[in-house]
Parts: sequence; C-alpha cells; structure tokens
Amino acid sequence: MKDDSDLKTVCLELMEITHPAYLTTIDNEGFPQTRAMFNLRNKEMWPRLVPLFENCMDDFMILFTTNTSSTKIQDILKNRAVSVYYCQPEKSRGVHFGGLIEVVDDLEIKKAIWHDGWEKYYPQGYDDPDHSVLRLYPTIVKGWNQSHTFHFEL
Repeated sequence: MKDDSDLKTVCLELMEITHPAYLTTIDNEGFPQTRAMFNLRNKEMWPRLVPLFENCMDDFMILFTTNTSSTKIQDILKNRAVSVYYCQPEKSRGVHFGGLIEVVDDLEIKKAIWHDGWEKYYPQGYDDPDHSVLRLYPTIVKGWNQSHTFHFEL
C-alpha cells in the first residue's frame, strides 16, 4: 500500500461489495456478540441507498436497521462500543471498524432507508415502534489486504 488514500479505497470497496456486514456488541456479561446484518452500503443489493452514502466516504458512516426489541439494542443501550467487520476472504481482504454506535430516532432517516418487503420485519412500516436505525461513525480502522495489515484512526 502506498498511502492512506489507498487504504481508504480498499475499505470503501469492501463496504460497497460485501454482504453481510458483521456487527459485534458486548452483552451484559461482557462477552462479544456477533451477528450478520444487512450491509446497506452494498451498491448492488441496495442501489437506492448509494446517494445516502456519497458524502460519507471519508468518515465511513455505517447504518443498520434492526428491531428495537432485539438483544443488540439492549447491548448497545448499556455499552455503545461496537465493531463492524466486512470481509472478502477469497481475495484475502477484510476491514474492521470500531467506535461508539448510536440509536437514531429520526423518522426521516428511517423513511429514507426503508425498502419494500421490510414489512416482514417491521409490520407497521418505517415508523413501526419496533424499527430502529443504528449509526456508527467509526473512530478506528484495522484491516488486511492480502499479506499487508493496516491500522488508522479517523
């Protein structure tokens, strides 16, 4: 890798092509809990959301949608420290983003990311009380690209 811009390009490529993203929270007993989540930055799977992320190339903002009643929300309300992992193992590439995640209550954001078919998760629609949005502005980035590892802070 030549410089930070090369590293950022690798990170953005992984965010835009991989599925799923893996979110890790910390449970009540201090144990990591990892789950596969819809990678809403995946351009092929969620093309309508591409404009939402166009201004987030330098801060790597990550959004997830989840049930308010889920254990991940309970974990986050007690400890906002999380990690999100994107990987492409067949090409020996992966990136981990860490930081403090937030639960976003903004109905406009919920509406902006809403997709037909999500009624199976949130029967009342984008404003379902059991529909939450999570947002992470990572502060630390660690990864690997073939035989090279990297680390930088945002």
